[in-house]
Amino acid sequence: MPSKSEVLLSLLKGQKVIPVLKIDDIAHAVPLARALARGGLPMIEITLRTGAAMEAIRRVAGEVGEAIVGAGTILNARQFDEAAKAGSQFIVSPGLTRDLLAAADGSAVPLLPGAITPAEIMLAGEAGLDFLKFFPAEQAGGAAFLKALASPFAGTRFCPTGGINVRNAGDYLALPNVACIGGSWVAPDDLVKAGRWDTIEMLAREANALGQR
Repeated sequence: MPSKSEVLLSLLKGQKVIPVLKIDDIAHAVPLARALARGGLPMIEITLRTGAAMEAIRRVAGEVGEAIVGAGTILNARQFDEAAKAGSQFIVSPGLTRDLLAAADGSAVPLLPGAITPAEIMLAGEAGLDFLKFFPAEQAGGAAFLKALASPFAGTRFCPTGGINVRNAGDYLALPNVACIGGSWVAPDDLVKAGRWDTIEMLAREANALGQR
């Protein structure tokens, strides 16, 4: 039976850039997800940073069959359970706690927890988690720090997010221990608020091409 980390990696299907989305207006959720999927980025993370986030996950899960929607900024077991019931196919957390581990153990929905320090990575490994979020990536040491982790933690792969954009994305994607990156530049707030779905689709295509180099 594949591990939860293997299940999560399989959801990627080669996608190297995961849009990290903050949705303020629920009406934007479905057209945004569809635009990103058309651009080659069907796997998206909707962060629980707004009051519309959970309903956005429900709508995307129910109406956009081509999307693989996950919930981000999950901080506790209650949010984990609520996001899973809303239709999240994966859960992203900035860190790892005993309560989150217990929630993940009792659910078929895989968890992508955050880990930065060697101690945090080792604790995640003891829990059977070897695919981790590295956040905030730039502020925590960036690509150089992740490169230094590749040797002592050869079996661990990361999805760095935080401060990543089109200019430095290639630095991360070139690392052997990076499976994908997360970023908000693919769907900037101003374009989402203006409903510029064609432009967002174009940005998604460019990001997808960046990941295939």
